[in-house]
Amino acid sequence: MNPTQLTVALVQIPSVWANKSATLQVAKDRINEAANEGAELVIFGEGFLPGYPWWLSVTAASAWDNQVQKEIFAHYARQAIQIEKGDLDEVQVLAKEKKIAVYLGIIERPSDRGGHSLYCSLVYIDPKGEIKSIHRKLQPTYDERLVWSPGDGNGLQVHPLKAFSVGGLNCWENWMPLARTALYGLGENLHIAVWPGSVRNTELITRMIAQESRSFVISVSSLMRKVDFPTNTPHLDYILENFPEIMGNGGSCIAGPDGKWILEPVAHQEGILMETVDYNRVLEERQNFDPVGHYSRPDVLQLQVNRERQGSVWLSEKK
Repeated sequence: MNPTQLTVALVQIPSVWANKSATLQVAKDRINEAANEGAELVIFGEGFLPGYPWWLSVTAASAWDNQVQKEIFAHYARQAIQIEKGDLDEVQVLAKEKKIAVYLGIIERPSDRGGHSLYCSLVYIDPKGEIKSIHRKLQPTYDERLVWSPGDGNGLQVHPLKAFSVGGLNCWENWMPLARTALYGLGENLHIAVWPGSVRNTELITRMIAQESRSFVISVSSLMRKVDFPTNTPHLDYILENFPEIMGNGGSCIAGPDGKWILEPVAHQEGILMETVDYNRVLEERQNFDPVGHYSRPDVLQLQVNRERQGSVWLSEKK
């Protein structure tokens, strides 16, 4: 086994939309499949478990005090992930059994923020099956703000994986230069960017981040088609009325540290995409540019990052 090489699996599939148990089973099946094919890191798209809030852009999602929107949201929230209640335990057991690392996009309903609000989170599980970070998306984008809450800096972390230092961001926060810089400063050299599913999102920024950071960049998107909504989805006819046949067409891809494609964006293809990346390519490209090393000026420009997990209530008790 070459310590500088890492085999990665990009899982480009639809969720069983807003069905936690069914989508968990799909995720476990794909992790098992990827591990059996030799993958050492498997990655799922943004909010894969149990799905992206696709209804927002095709319904009157911003209507105030609207009963239809309330019922759709309640259905979606009921299917969200509660890590502290064991929802990811089986995924952790499988990761440990297969000795594979996992980046999993989830919709999280955490108890440390009261247990009712939703966060778009990216979870990293190491090959020992331990959750090492839960990154809550810093800023939901546009209509996402109707259902997701802003996260915090606690999950801005990188993790050792063979020769690499791996970090990740959700969708449009990949456009946030300071969020990227925070990860660069922690030594990131394999960047994971997860998306709900569109080539238009991945085809430009994947190469740009690779060129900026001189790192490998892996973008992973899901798929979403009209036929992927379960029949028990509340107000399904209303959602499908203006829903296109294909809303999420994929676009998963990999760029190397020189900004050139290793895997060009793949559209309309369901399954697992696999590639092997070599850490030595990072060292080669850092020779002439390192954004937080020899090409930085910390005497002029610095970034301060608050990584405290934010909460509304802090309890202290007398001993």
